[in-house]
Amino acid sequence: MTSIHAFWLAGRQATGEAALDVTSPWDGSHVGTVSLPTDAQVEEAVAAAYAVREDFAATPAHVRAAALDHVARRLSDRTEEIARLISAENGKPVKWARGEVGRAVSVFRFAAEEARRFNGGEAQRLDTDAGGQGRLALTRRFPKGVVLGIAPFNFPLNLCAHKIAPAIAAGAPILLKPAPATPLSGLILGELLAETELPAGSWSILPVPNDRMPALVQDDRLPVISFTGSETVGYAIMDSVPRKHCTLELGGNGAAVVLADWASDEDLDRAAARIATFSNYQGGQSCISVQRVIVDAAVHDRLLPRIVAAVEAQVTGDPNDDATDVGPLVSEAAAQRVESWVEEAVTAGAQLLTGGKRDGASYAPTVLTGLPGDTTLAREEVFGPVLSVQKVTGEAEAFAAVNDSKYGLQAGVFTHDLQSAFRAHRALEVGGVVIGDVPSYRADQMPYGGAKQSGVGREGVKFAMDDYTYERVLVLTGLAL
Repeated sequence: MTSIHAFWLAGRQATGEAALDVTSPWDGSHVGTVSLPTDAQVEEAVAAAYAVREDFAATPAHVRAAALDHVARRLSDRTEEIARLISAENGKPVKWARGEVGRAVSVFRFAAEEARRFNGGEAQRLDTDAGGQGRLALTRRFPKGVVLGIAPFNFPLNLCAHKIAPAIAAGAPILLKPAPATPLSGLILGELLAETELPAGSWSILPVPNDRMPALVQDDRLPVISFTGSETVGYAIMDSVPRKHCTLELGGNGAAVVLADWASDEDLDRAAARIATFSNYQGGQSCISVQRVIVDAAVHDRLLPRIVAAVEAQVTGDPNDDATDVGPLVSEAAAQRVESWVEEAVTAGAQLLTGGKRDGASYAPTVLTGLPGDTTLAREEVFGPVLSVQKVTGEAEAFAAVNDSKYGLQAGVFTHDLQSAFRAHRALEVGGVVIGDVPSYRADQMPYGGAKQSGVGREGVKFAMDDYTYERVLVLTGLAL
């Protein structure tokens, strides 16, 4: 694997005085060495972004769109190379990594499309009252200022794309901080953006260590913060800068509900397969992976053995192998945490039906039943390949079980009943309800975010652009309307 030494400062390559070695969570092999920016270089990037903010906001839409289209094409051209890089630094099976590259291609393509149509302006006549005669209001959106984007390790390319592409589309300069465990995929975006004609200072990609982030978060020249990651860190950021605009995507403990009408053998086989796949994809390290399965008593006894069999059929092992479904977690420490939560649950009375074994950074796909509600696994986001199955009676009890959580990101409801689908949409305290499938479905152009402790604001290209901008009204007077 080729080492990537430079970071991207105001659109150009730069190296600092310290370096970070990136290793594979699968076998500990060296993946690359990343140069870390000095405090002076971070200051240079912030100053450059702040200085260019007005010029970048005025950059013609076709220039920004062309740059975004270019990145989409180049990502597509380099899919296999980048997928192998994601797999190497993250441990994600390469087949899922290819899918992540494909999604990043879509994010930049959607952003190019939005750049061309965003901020066209909305006219509103004001002569509906006598005092507004001859007046017209034109409302347009303008960037709030420089964006600080902070991305996590679990989708090291696509979640970087979700920060930087909407910012460029909206004309907002951005400083992007990739996760320390997986900086290489984010830095690839710098290579591609450097091939465009975007103005210097409009973007930087800086692998700043976490312990040096508070000063950057506090900087008044960065009025917008877009963070994806843990609840603890996200709310600490928001609490530290109460007057800044913060978008927080913080995660959840996704529930898949199987109602009584989802009852044929074909239905149950499909539900089991989807639940098993999306409890374990990305090693369970997805905010919308299936963690809780809530099953109506009418179908529970037929579905449970199917889920166990489907989970046991997941292929675990080397993420470089195309046959592998489940690779390692991002680190051995992450796997040890999952192990301790499962052990706590079993000690408290949960039944372990399969899995429950750790090997280094890998944790076997695991199914539990009878999970006590006061265990860590019941209350928190496991971020690992673990699911629990709960039996309920009736739709109302199922929906109440979904809502019995401090999180509310997405939920999946397996039902054929259109009325149940609409009742779920009304009742479930989540940011998204997926009917006929698991909660793990995300289209990158749709609004994505949660309720309760799952965060504030929405990702999804257009919706992120809304977050990065504000409305400004122009009133024209003396018009013959």
